[in-house]
Amino acid sequence: MNDLEIKNASIIDGLGNDTYQGNLYVKNGKIVAITHKETLEAKVSINANEKIVTPGFIDLHTHSDASFLLEPTAQSKVRQGVTLELIGNCGSSTCAPLIGESLNLFKQRTSVYEKDIDVNWTDYAGYIEASKKAGATLNIAFQVGHGTLRAAVVGLDDRPPTAQELTEMKRLAGESLDAGALGFSTGLFYAPGYYARTDEVIAIAEEAGKRNKLYSTHQRDEGSTTVGLFVSINEAIEIGRRADCKVQISHVKCASPRVWGKAGEYLELLEQTVKEGIDVAGDQYPYPASSTFITGALFPRWALAGGREATLKYMADEDDRGRIIDEMNETFKQGRGADGTIIARYVPDESLEGKNLEEIAESMGTTPAEAALRIYEKSEAMVVSYGMTDEDVETFAAHPLIAVASDGESLSTEGVLSAGKPHPRSYGTNPRFIQKFVNDKKLVSIQEAIRKMTSMPAQRLGLTNRGRLTPGYAADIVIMDLPNVEEKATFVDPHQYPKGITHVIVNGEIVIKDEEFTGKTPGKMITNFNS
Repeated sequence: MNDLEIKNASIIDGLGNDTYQGNLYVKNGKIVAITHKETLEAKVSINANEKIVTPGFIDLHTHSDASFLLEPTAQSKVRQGVTLELIGNCGSSTCAPLIGESLNLFKQRTSVYEKDIDVNWTDYAGYIEASKKAGATLNIAFQVGHGTLRAAVVGLDDRPPTAQELTEMKRLAGESLDAGALGFSTGLFYAPGYYARTDEVIAIAEEAGKRNKLYSTHQRDEGSTTVGLFVSINEAIEIGRRADCKVQISHVKCASPRVWGKAGEYLELLEQTVKEGIDVAGDQYPYPASSTFITGALFPRWALAGGREATLKYMADEDDRGRIIDEMNETFKQGRGADGTIIARYVPDESLEGKNLEEIAESMGTTPAEAALRIYEKSEAMVVSYGMTDEDVETFAAHPLIAVASDGESLSTEGVLSAGKPHPRSYGTNPRFIQKFVNDKKLVSIQEAIRKMTSMPAQRLGLTNRGRLTPGYAADIVIMDLPNVEEKATFVDPHQYPKGITHVIVNGEIVIKDEEFTGKTPGKMITNFNS
């Protein structure tokens, strides 16, 4: 007897094919049969009449590295249909390896939570084992981050690695990939990744290429801050070309006024690269605003060299402080200004959360740049920054080379993961894409939208048995009431679960039933292509 039947379903297979009617059967965590009219015996039956049944969504770009160590039932992603998250993005595999300065960064980045993580590991294998013991609502796949490797071996200084240090970074990368990481990521926009030259990245990315694993990148510039958007894209492509690995350009965007309206040119470059034979694609969250640490958003990179203590010393020097402020003001000019930079999480003073830097500066009786420095003097802060146009976002959303991914993390409306005013993408990315670009604007079909959330990201990761509804594949399944799919999370009130995602099944277990969490944590650690 089968474990589960989903009957009278409008099935979307994940490959972009037409919807068809059928009954789907699950046993031992796998799809075992899909029938058109025939019914089979099952212990549990779900009537999906007038609903759409799809593969579980795969989120290629998340920052949930610590989420499930803090709270195994973190629900913000699974309630929007996500059944697998890829962590370790933007060059930051926060939790591993933890050596030298990478351990200090881990402590800094997890200090925003009112709960400590008991660390009993240093390497990636230990982190994966700790994740298995903690459990999760959904499946987790891993990447090792270049910034974390650099912090562990070189530290936080602005200098090239020695030959010995580069060898050690390559060794740690290879060790992490062999332990189960499915990719290698960079955050070349951020310190300390910013300090790396292209050849350094290529040398480490070769370790991913040897193992046929993914190279994903928060590229060096997504607007006009440093080298420029198109120089940055070409660097990402060149890394893939020379390291012989798949390239995933993270959270594709045109992020400053100087490059607004250039989404078409961006996509043409990717298309040309694919024709050349280089395996490159991108992913996108469907919002005009981004989110990161205040240092990453505003601080000049020279002022971050050496870590927090060095930055505070720069800020204490009158001349250096003035230089930092001047460069911050230039950053404001290149984006949407200080009124478009909003505090999302700030532990020392939660009253600042939800306010923009212009408002905060006025209350302090100073300038926005000076206000940002005063905030950082007490603690790091998370910010939301408006820097994109809706037109560019829509152009990217409609293109077949761009997958849907959140750049968020698994959170919860209660407990340790409910603090602050985070970017709503952690709660609403997939429902928003369906609601806005499928139902409302009709930019893409529902079949294409589902492909961007399922088989496409599975293919990018190299997964052989997830991302499709077909017998033999893992039973990661979403049931939705398509006309009523709705993002509820907002920038003002982000901790809200979506509507219309009625059931979510992870490895054959019902995790969301009638839009309510069942309490189950059947997620697995995905450490090889066949997991």
